[in-house]
Amino acid sequence: MSVQVLAAKMAEVELKDVPSKELTPESPLTPKADDKGMVENEPKATSATTPTMEPMVKTGDTSPGFLTPNTKMPQASAMKRTDPQQNGGEAFVNRDGTVAEAPRLKKIQFADQKQEFNKRPTKIGRRSLSRSISQSSTDSYGSAASYTDSSDDETSPRDKQQKNSKGNGDFCIKNIKQADFGRREIEIAEQEMPALMALRKRAQGEKPLAGAKVVGCTHITAQTAVLMETLTALGAQCRWAACNIYSTQNEVAAALAEGGFSVFAWKGESEDDFWWCIDRCVNLEGWQPNMILDDGGDLTHWIYKKYPNMFKKIKGIVEESVTGVHRLYQLSKAGKLCVPAMNVNDSVTKQKFDNLYCCRESILDGLKRTTDVMFGGKQVMVCGYGEVGKGCCAALKAMGSIVYVTEIDPICALQACMDGFRLVKLNEVIRQVDIVITCTGNKNVVVREYLDRMKNGCIVCNMGHSNTEIDVASLRTPELTWERVRSQVDHVIWPDGKRIVLLAEGRLLNLSCSTVPTFVLSITATTQALALIELYNAPEGRYKQDVYLLPKKMDEYVASLHLPTFDAHLTELSDEQAKYLGLNKNGPFKPNYYRY
Repeated sequence: MSVQVLAAKMAEVELKDVPSKELTPESPLTPKADDKGMVENEPKATSATTPTMEPMVKTGDTSPGFLTPNTKMPQASAMKRTDPQQNGGEAFVNRDGTVAEAPRLKKIQFADQKQEFNKRPTKIGRRSLSRSISQSSTDSYGSAASYTDSSDDETSPRDKQQKNSKGNGDFCIKNIKQADFGRREIEIAEQEMPALMALRKRAQGEKPLAGAKVVGCTHITAQTAVLMETLTALGAQCRWAACNIYSTQNEVAAALAEGGFSVFAWKGESEDDFWWCIDRCVNLEGWQPNMILDDGGDLTHWIYKKYPNMFKKIKGIVEESVTGVHRLYQLSKAGKLCVPAMNVNDSVTKQKFDNLYCCRESILDGLKRTTDVMFGGKQVMVCGYGEVGKGCCAALKAMGSIVYVTEIDPICALQACMDGFRLVKLNEVIRQVDIVITCTGNKNVVVREYLDRMKNGCIVCNMGHSNTEIDVASLRTPELTWERVRSQVDHVIWPDGKRIVLLAEGRLLNLSCSTVPTFVLSITATTQALALIELYNAPEGRYKQDVYLLPKKMDEYVASLHLPTFDAHLTELSDEQAKYLGLNKNGPFKPNYYRY
C-alpha cells in the first residue's frame, strides 16, 4: 500500500473519531491548548508585539462556537497529522492524498529574556519575596500613588545622602528622583482645592504669615503639599514630618524636597524612623519654630517631652484630629498646656465635611483596593457612630451591606437606630460579621478575645486616627502566623487554620491603603491655614493657654470659598429680615451653640 493511500485512510479514521459537537469553527491549523508540541516550539511574542486576540463570540452570537453542536467544519486545503515517532514532527495530508511535511518551528530564546532572568535578585532584602511579588498587583493602583513603592532600593533613607538640584540636602525622603511625578500629583490636587488657591491669591500680597516658622506633622500627600506651598506663599517657613508611617506619598515628598522644603518622611517608616523624622524636623540649630500644625498630637507630645523650652517662643498649636484634640484637653485640664491651641477637628467645616463626606467615599475605596470584597449582603460591624462612623455606615448601607453599630453615647446610638442600623454589643455578633471597622478614637475596642472569636476570613480595619483601636500587639505571638499577601494586607493565621484579614496593621485605612477626596481636604486645609493666621496674628491676651474653636465667622468664610465650584448662589437677607432675626447681613448666621 502506498504512503499516500495509507495517510489518507489514517486521516479518515481520525475524522470519524472526532465528535461533531467538539468541532470548532477554528482553522485546523490553529494549535489547541493540548497541542504541546506545536505550542512549545512557537516563538514567544514580546510585550511590544503581543497580537490582539479575536473574541470567540461575535456581536449577536447566542453562544460560543464550541458549544454549538451542529457547527460545520470549514473547508480547508490540508489537515494536520502528528507523527509520534518524529518527536512532535507534523505532516499535512493534501486533498489529492499526498503527504507534505510541515516546516519545523525552532524554539527561539531571546537574549533580553535571558538577561532579564539573570537580573533577578537571588537575595531577599527587608521585604519578603511574597510581598515583592504581590506588591506588583497593587502598586499600580494602590495606596496614594503608583510611584510610591516603585523603587527596588531597600536602603533606608536615613543611610542615604541626597540633594536636590539646588544642592540643598536638608531633607530625608525615599528618592529625590521622583520629584517630577510628585509635581504632577500636586498640580492635579490644585485643581480640586479652590479655596486654598483663592486664599493664596488674595492674601499673597499681605503676607499674613511673614515671620512664621511652622513645624508640621500631618499626612504628607499632594493635598498637604498644596497647603504647605500656600503657607509659604503667605510668608511662612515650613518644616514637615509625617503623622502616619504608611500614608506618605514618596513622590510628593520628593517634589517638596526639590522645591526647597525640609521634609522628613517616607512610606513604610519603622516606629524608630517615625520619631527620628519628627526629631530631625524640630531639632535644627539656629531654627526655632513659633507655630505648630499637628495631626494626632505626636509632634506636640515630642516637643513637650524633649524640648519643653521651645514653648516659650511658640505662639500656638493647630490640631485637626480627635486623638490630638483629646490630648490637648488633657493637658489643659492638668494645667500643663503652655500655649493657646485651636481645635480644628470640632470646627464645623472639618467635622461635618472631612469626617463625614470624606469617610463616606474613602471607606469603600480602601476596602476595594486591598481586598476586592463584594459589599452586597456582607454583615459589617461599625464601632462608633460619630461623623466618621456615620459616613462609613451610609456608604456600606448604600452598597447593600447589613450594618451593625456599637456606641457608648445614647444620643449617637439613637441616631443610628433612627437611620435604620441595629445597635448591638460587639460580643453579640462578633462570630457572624464579615467586616469589622473601628472609628471611635478610643483604645482596645477590638481586643484579642474578639479576634479569637471572629469567623474565618473576617476583614478587620480601622478608620480612626490612631492604631490603638485594634489590639494588634496581642496578635504578635508565636502561635499565630503572619502572612503578607498584598501591600498593607496581612493574613493572621490561627493554629486551626482560621485566618483574619488585617489591613494596614490597624492604622488609618483610607490614607494608608487608598486616597481621599481632594475637594474635602481643601475644606480642612483652608480651615487649618486660617487657624494658623488667626493664632499668629492675634493680639496679646486674646487667647489664653487653653483650647479654642475656630470663630464661626471663619467657618462660614471657608464654606463660602468652596461654593463657586458648584455654581452655587447664596440668598441675601433683606434689611428687614436681618433685623427680624437679629443678625448681621454678612454673618455669622448661627450662634455658637447651634448644632448643624
